[in-house]
Amino acid sequence: MRQVMLTSTENKLQFSLSGEIDSATSEDFYAEVKAAYLHDKKDVEFDCTLLTFIDSTMLGTFVKLFKQLKTDGFTMTLKNVQPRIRKLFEICSLDTIMDIRS
Repeated sequence: MRQVMLTSTENKLQFSLSGEIDSATSEDFYAEVKAAYLHDKKDVEFDCTLLTFIDSTMLGTFVKLFKQLKTDGFTMTLKNVQPRIRKLFEICSLDTIMDIRS
């Protein structure tokens, strides 16, 4: 099963995330998202409904993407974030700078 799937490019780049994305897969995740973004720069939204686990490496990857988008004048949203994953963002205070929705 693919962990990252581009589902729409109409008004923004929408990605569906699933399973576990951690240090073993974060580089592939970053490369795929960044390639899609560089091809069609616009706001990015991640649907995390099926995402079950991320680690600190993945938090760093989200920060890298967030900084790139912000620098370019675009936004990044994480929606349908599971409470357990949201807690990681809160512990690092990333929920204060990123748009994270349950």
